[in-house]
Amino acid sequence: MTRPLTDFSLSREELAAFQQQGFAGPFTLYEPAEIKKAWGRTRLELLDRSAAVYQDDAAISGATNIANYDRHLDHGFLAEHITRPEIVDRVASILGPDVLCWRTEFFPKYPGDEGTDWHQADTFANASGTPQIQWPGGSDFGGTITVWCAFSDATVDMGCLQFIPGTHRSMNYDETKRMHYDPDNNTAVEKDGTRRGFFGYDYRQLQIDPDWKPDESQAVSMEMMAGQFIVFWSTLMHASHPHAGKTKDMRMGFASRYVPTSVQVYPGTSVIEEYGGRVSLERYGTVLVSGADEYGHNRRAERTTRHQPFRRRPRNGS
Repeated sequence: MTRPLTDFSLSREELAAFQQQGFAGPFTLYEPAEIKKAWGRTRLELLDRSAAVYQDDAAISGATNIANYDRHLDHGFLAEHITRPEIVDRVASILGPDVLCWRTEFFPKYPGDEGTDWHQADTFANASGTPQIQWPGGSDFGGTITVWCAFSDATVDMGCLQFIPGTHRSMNYDETKRMHYDPDNNTAVEKDGTRRGFFGYDYRQLQIDPDWKPDESQAVSMEMMAGQFIVFWSTLMHASHPHAGKTKDMRMGFASRYVPTSVQVYPGTSVIEEYGGRVSLERYGTVLVSGADEYGHNRRAERTTRHQPFRRRPRNGS
């Protein structure tokens, strides 16, 4: 049966390849000139944090990752981005029809920056030791679907993503362990001839086998033009190249993360605590991007009109 022109679901062949490799794409969402204009405007507008979900400047000072979280909840362009059918249809073809976006974050890489170390994420407890997502009991699944969109060109020299295909079905890391946060020492560590870090952590501290090393001979580099995106399981072994500094341009990636509505987000906690910061979830909410939420596990954020940012429901409607 022919799919409607507005249906961007993965085809049977694409879905089979995704299940085998753990990723799909790149796909084109914006034309390069379109995203250059939109991102140039958005980048300036995001300097205004007056409506941002996480407001405690003292808690997030220096913890740039937390400061970058969830700006789709207060900015119209990013709110529209996470709900684009080009993204949501593909995600729903993997996760099923009922889907939440539970987090977004920016991943800038400036000239001279180290690469991001190899890692996997199942419960996202890797920085705090506390699970941030919890799939239903007994489920064989875990992790999240990450949609990583290039808001600028992402080449090898500028620090594009790397994947090791087929590594999404088993974890090489124990997320119940704790990593030591030390931004001075762990952000640029030489590892087999490549400068790699993990935002102030050494991800090797979570390895189940301390002597194990990822098989980088199997790695593929995911170069993307500005406006393209890739879809992958967070449990897929992934990393990024260093920014070689051959251009003065920054590489900017924007990641949105999706789970079925059956998954609990930030279960049993009212804060995010990681990367040297601690912020309240009081103003946070998940976003229903597809289908219906029959579980009601999670706080929800909604918007009244298209192109507007999201606002969390009142507590009695959560």
